[in-house]
Amino acid sequence: MKNPTLAFVFFLFFLSALGYSQNTKLIDSLKTELANRKEDDSVKVMILTRLHEKLMFSKPEEAKAYAEKGLEISKIINYTKGIAVGYMHRADYFANKSENDSALYYYQKAKTFFEEANITRGLIFVNHSLSSIESSNGNLDNAITISKENIELIKTHEKEGDAKTKFIGAQYVSLANIYIEKANFKTALIYALQGLECFEKINHETRKADALKQIGDIESGLENHESSIKYFKEALEIYEHYEEIFYVAYTQNSLGISYQNLNDYASAENYFNLAVENAKKVEDNLALSNALHNLGDIKRLQNKNTEAKNILLEAKAIAQKENLKLGLANTLHSFSKLDYQSKNYGSALKNNAEAIDLAKSLGAMSHLADLYKHRSTILEGLNKNNDALEFLKLYQSINDSLFSTKKLQQIEELKAIYESEQKETEIAFQKKEIETLNEQSKNDKLTKTLYGIGMFSFLAIAGLIYFSFKQRMKKNKIEREKQEEIYKQEIEFKKKELATQTLHLVQKNTFIQELKDNLEKIKRSPELFKVEFRRIVMLLKKESAEDKDWEVFKSYFTEVHNNFDHKIKEVYPEATEKEMRLASFLRMNLSTKEIASMLNVLPESVLKSKYRLKKKLNLDKETDLNQFLSDL
Repeated sequence: MKNPTLAFVFFLFFLSALGYSQNTKLIDSLKTELANRKEDDSVKVMILTRLHEKLMFSKPEEAKAYAEKGLEISKIINYTKGIAVGYMHRADYFANKSENDSALYYYQKAKTFFEEANITRGLIFVNHSLSSIESSNGNLDNAITISKENIELIKTHEKEGDAKTKFIGAQYVSLANIYIEKANFKTALIYALQGLECFEKINHETRKADALKQIGDIESGLENHESSIKYFKEALEIYEHYEEIFYVAYTQNSLGISYQNLNDYASAENYFNLAVENAKKVEDNLALSNALHNLGDIKRLQNKNTEAKNILLEAKAIAQKENLKLGLANTLHSFSKLDYQSKNYGSALKNNAEAIDLAKSLGAMSHLADLYKHRSTILEGLNKNNDALEFLKLYQSINDSLFSTKKLQQIEELKAIYESEQKETEIAFQKKEIETLNEQSKNDKLTKTLYGIGMFSFLAIAGLIYFSFKQRMKKNKIEREKQEEIYKQEIEFKKKELATQTLHLVQKNTFIQELKDNLEKIKRSPELFKVEFRRIVMLLKKESAEDKDWEVFKSYFTEVHNNFDHKIKEVYPEATEKEMRLASFLRMNLSTKEIASMLNVLPESVLKSKYRLKKKLNLDKETDLNQFLSDL
């Protein structure tokens, strides 16, 4: 009779190697084997560990019981790896409930035992979790450092294969999430796409869903809400298929936010309700608090104030119990808005003040700016114009600071991306140089050998000449490819400069429009008018005085899109400078809203200009103007 221990160990690895997809059957098999196994040994710990991993998100309490039993047995038999894994799973339980202090304590204990047993993979898992906790605590730079160190650990110690690719992909997704928190969306997109590439390479569906959700979050941050919905739904379909309820809840919450931003309140409410239901299933209080807050706010926006109040009270209670300070601040902000709508100004001010104190303690400046702006609105409703003016100034001060910080982040981000690509290009060129030298070395050895043998026949000499000719052609091809690569890099750099200049134009005109709106608003207050009017008018004149930005944009555009002006003139010789400018923006695939912002006009004016331009280009109704300009 075969040894049952070895047979079951083989069975476990056989299931793993096949990528066993029938999760329920696997869990039933593991439970049966656990019931039949009487001896407390490392194999029993392995069974308990596998059960925990399969149930940790769908049935956290049951999973925790298996983890605790595995830890207990490991301590009795002095099984170091089992002890480390047990502490890690205990930490996972607390981390999934957003109890970060407890999670951090047990992750550190697990790390000590993994180091003692020299188990690199365990250290990789723990470091990944530590990075997540640092991120959730707001220590984003620490989280980035841990994740990048983890990538190096994986590259150094993991063997080549699917597991290594999966681990690196997970770190890329984690880095994408951190950079989203920093509002560095371009860097986040780079890491998210790298993660997606890793998981598609190994056909890992659930991790692919993680990367898709990250890209959805980035699109949402860039206010491309329709695009974000596409990625969220693709991720949600995968999570639901694999019954990853924990991630389903967060994805449904993100979908609700995107629909809310598109003013589709019915769809938003539906997804928030689903997020609440699933967050309750996995007992994730962070997800539950966020989903309840968002659901309450949607009810408020639909003037369903009684329902909104009851839901927000539930969200507030959870945030207070779990010490979720940012969630509590958001809920108080919603209560304040609800009170303001009901003209209960005293309660509105009280909730607003509590939210301000929390936002200050967290250093959440964007939240603080919104809270100051809302306080100014409440005070204006009470006819306390001087106080309202003070808080409006505070809002403007923070908003200007955030605007400047965001611009600096974008500049640093573009610089980092450019430097990274430069290094990658240098490495690629070095590799090509090495390949060229190796080829030359081979050629030299071959040539010496041919001469040493003394090939006297005509055919041999002809063969040698032919071979040398081929090598020269090969060398010329390599040189040509290197030169082409340099040209490609130059074009890419010019594209980045063009993108940066486009961003500058959009931000400049958006800034001007915002100042104009503020100017219209402060006309209603004599005190504000006297203090601010002259400064704002001078600032507007300064921003609008010159048109150098267009000239700089035009020079970059010409370098990237060669002869575009001439091609337009061939089709439409009477094209004006204004029409050329519109054609250039359309060639850049800018939206009507973005073009309107850059030209400082209404979107309707842009649509009319596009219609007139299409007519002057003699295009029929079926021909798309954007496609026509792209094909020029």
